[in-house]
Amino acid sequence: MIRALATLAMAAGFLGAACLTGISASRAAEQASEAPEAMMNEQRYQRPDPALAAIVEAPRTPAVSISPDRSWLALLEREALPPISDLAERELGLAGIRIRPKTHGPSRAGNFIGLSFRRVVDAAAVPVKGLPEDARIQNVVWSPDGSKLAFTHTHESGIELWVTDRDRGLARRITEARLSLCARAAPVWFPDGKALLALLVPEGLGPEPAANALPAGPIIQTSLGRKAPARTFQDLLESPHDEALFDHYFTAQLARIDLDGKITRIGRPAVFGSFALSPDGKHILTEQIHRPYSYRVPASRFPLRIEVWDTRGAMMRQVAERPLQDQVPLAYGSVVTGPREVTWRSDAPATLCWAEALDGGDPDRDVEIRDALYLHAAPFSQPPLRWLEIPVRFADVTWSTGDLALVSGWWWKTRNQKLWRVRPDDPGREPHLLFDRSWEDRYGDPGSPVETKNEAGRIVLLRHPSTGEIYLRGEGASPEGNRPFIDAFDPASGATRRLFRSEPPYFEDPVTLLGETHELLLSRREAREEPPNYFRRSLAGG
Repeated sequence: MIRALATLAMAAGFLGAACLTGISASRAAEQASEAPEAMMNEQRYQRPDPALAAIVEAPRTPAVSISPDRSWLALLEREALPPISDLAERELGLAGIRIRPKTHGPSRAGNFIGLSFRRVVDAAAVPVKGLPEDARIQNVVWSPDGSKLAFTHTHESGIELWVTDRDRGLARRITEARLSLCARAAPVWFPDGKALLALLVPEGLGPEPAANALPAGPIIQTSLGRKAPARTFQDLLESPHDEALFDHYFTAQLARIDLDGKITRIGRPAVFGSFALSPDGKHILTEQIHRPYSYRVPASRFPLRIEVWDTRGAMMRQVAERPLQDQVPLAYGSVVTGPREVTWRSDAPATLCWAEALDGGDPDRDVEIRDALYLHAAPFSQPPLRWLEIPVRFADVTWSTGDLALVSGWWWKTRNQKLWRVRPDDPGREPHLLFDRSWEDRYGDPGSPVETKNEAGRIVLLRHPSTGEIYLRGEGASPEGNRPFIDAFDPASGATRRLFRSEPPYFEDPVTLLGETHELLLSRREAREEPPNYFRRSLAGG
């Protein structure tokens, strides 16, 4: 009907023009009959001038992923622009998460389209052969020993798991099973580098639930006499059909996938929020979302069961059974109650760490201590150890060894940021405050710790092998603009040494330190007339 009205309107316009210009009525009718086809041609996508297209589609500087021993780089060729076909794919927004139902993965995710290796010491290149046609690479992760690289490839109907050998540069798909990445839980390596832990689309999963033509009943929401203010969130569940869709797409099967393609399913399918393998590879931390769901808050606040499993799927310890968190205060700095930010301690075989709010998660309460941190070591037969209390919200902990870890915290109202040195193996010792500053003071930003990976492939602090110094990397805000830098910092004395600072005419951003004694710097440098590239420089000789 709309197209017909548009055709009539255009025909009337041409007839009116015929009367004014003396064109015959027959010629006006002929033009009117041709107008819809011309209009359709004008609405098709057109290619711009080749000079403009060359600018927009010019290859971007590759991203780099550094091997655990910092001796190799994986160069990841970036996708210049997503194809129209990707943008046209169906997208579902469920409980605050947007997914592509066709692939059981995230929507609007950037892809890498090429992969190669480069040795740091002499820049020797190892091209990768056997990549999938029209590669769409994501979730790149090195094996703990740095000899292999795993990644996911998204094709038209699913997500596959691939692995490539660094020295031979040969990529191959290791299983035909489709991965489930709706929850953004990427595959991880077992410490021995012989297998990966991942979520799979369950076997026998049928088509998605169909919407009922007629609702079974009204949608009723009750407050039960409680105050439950909430922010405005996007893509919330709105109906029983949405709940069924959420269960359908987010239910996944946890599995071990050996490099020879053997699949060992672990436990039963569940709606996983996340999973994490312990550094010793013997325990799995799982977060499972369950009903009742909410139409007012996203999945991150749905009821959550946090458990530790063995590698066969048997539960060893329940860390928490967290109810629906629909009463979290609106103020910034509010958090959920109960255990949160549950992770493995990176420098121990199997020790859990988590934070709990001591103020009910309400920043408006007047208390001296806001958060407490807990440690709980396998086999979890003893009660958890309450090892640290801080007066602000817990943000993160970066591990190193039993005598050093860095704990960071923040407080929204004052824009305050704190960093403590702690000794995890001596929990009774008072933490040492290293930095106490406003995050709005960009000129005084000391930088963030430089990290590396240990033998288990876990992120820890990069430390000088003899002095024990750590390294801080920052943007280096100044009146002349940003001048990225890297410093050596002694956590014991607080002494700082400037190792490098970007100087004109270049903008040079430190990536990491190289060499046994960290005497080399890997940086990304560019200038007004020089495209970005990666450089290795000697810190001693410049």
